[in-house]
Amino acid sequence: MADTPDSQIVDPSTQLTFMNLPTELHLQIASYLTYPDALSLKHTNRHFYGFVYTGVNLKIEWLIERRRLHLDCPHDKGCELGSDMRFCRGSVRLLMKRRREHGECEKREGGRGCLVFGTKICTYQKKPLTKIEAAKKWAMGFMNRNAALWWLLAAAIGAVLAFGFMWMRGLAIEA
Repeated sequence: MADTPDSQIVDPSTQLTFMNLPTELHLQIASYLTYPDALSLKHTNRHFYGFVYTGVNLKIEWLIERRRLHLDCPHDKGCELGSDMRFCRGSVRLLMKRRREHGECEKREGGRGCLVFGTKICTYQKKPLTKIEAAKKWAMGFMNRNAALWWLLAAAIGAVLAFGFMWMRGLAIEA
């Protein structure tokens, strides 16, 4: 260790991270991001929320790029470009979820490749669900969407069990 000069020794506690970079570099990096990536960076923390641009131009560029790649685009007239919250309602929310899950990427060579990382082949695509996993996922989604229906079902099962116990008790008393 006597051979290395002091300038080459790096203290692990002072290593640079993305947050240690100057704001000018953050702005430069953010200018290259697509709308979904810029929105994710914007909501990472308060520092980025203040200056990462997710305005109308970026949304339109993203929609045009999706159209150019023959991907689904929001077809409803309720697609509002005014704010991120209004824009991400409805079908745009589902498109962004599908993108996060690499649902629009292709594994085969010569296809679109990975649309998230920009590689020629997507290696992050999830394996297709088995029938049991798909049924379980559907049931969980159904339960989340229809909570009141599940409470009614639980009450009906409770009532059936109560009547069953009363009927069995009545048989036990008669005997």
